[in-house]
Amino acid sequence: MPLSTRPENTTHELIVNGARLVIDRLGDFFDAFADAVVTRERAGEDSEWELRAYFETPPDAAALERLLDGLEYRIGPLTPQDWVSMSRAGLIPVQAGRYYLHGSHDPVSSNPGAVDLLIDAGQAFGTGHHQTTRGCLQALDRLFKEREFSRPYDLGCGSGVLAMAAAHVLRRPVMASDIDARSVAVAAGNARLNHLQRYLSLFVADGPAHPSIRAGGPYDLITANILARPLIRLAPAVAGLMAPGGRLVLAGLLDWQEAQVRSAYRLQGLRLVRRHRVGQWPTLVLGK
Repeated sequence: MPLSTRPENTTHELIVNGARLVIDRLGDFFDAFADAVVTRERAGEDSEWELRAYFETPPDAAALERLLDGLEYRIGPLTPQDWVSMSRAGLIPVQAGRYYLHGSHDPVSSNPGAVDLLIDAGQAFGTGHHQTTRGCLQALDRLFKEREFSRPYDLGCGSGVLAMAAAHVLRRPVMASDIDARSVAVAAGNARLNHLQRYLSLFVADGPAHPSIRAGGPYDLITANILARPLIRLAPAVAGLMAPGGRLVLAGLLDWQEAQVRSAYRLQGLRLVRRHRVGQWPTLVLGK
């Protein structure tokens, strides 16, 4: 379904109201091409949820009407000041296991056992609000309770959430890479905000074949919250970076893609240890 028209300089906000299941599915759909997506329960409304999606390029009106037929929605331009304040208003803190992710506009956690991470997503993927990031954080929280890890690597680091989650608990060097230079810059900034910059080695790389990534291995913990197709394509290279007995956390795949992803890594000698599921997004923990 084509939803793009000519780019404009104004940020456009789409607001949709509906049942939680509908809003969750729309959130997954718009995540693929919107600049940011926020879903939340509407205050004072019984079982009513709201989606806010932000676009630099406004969606095609006719395609949007067909997609949202029967739903209450509105779309309009925002000034840059509106975009910042309103998007932040929707990004409430996230608790995932011991991890508490929040923006600079939120208070820190009052729980003395929480791991506070201050996140400024900027133009990079990853605020902790998406189900895949929460699933990965839950997986990491459990793994860190079970054993020690000495060589972690985060493939496709985005804003640096998972790399910082590992660095904060392990207090060891963490390798992290992303294909997008902006993401690496945002991750570096977030590491400084959380005083973790001395632990993170960040690289712009198109995959695990990058010389610096290969030189840093083998890794006893690898996280990869990307998409199903690259996860499948990169299976041999990722498995080749793992140390014997290592753990691999995979996310970014939908329920119907899980069998294909598991099969690709089974062919590399990896077994399923456990799975976490948030919404329709599974997170797989594999072992070598």
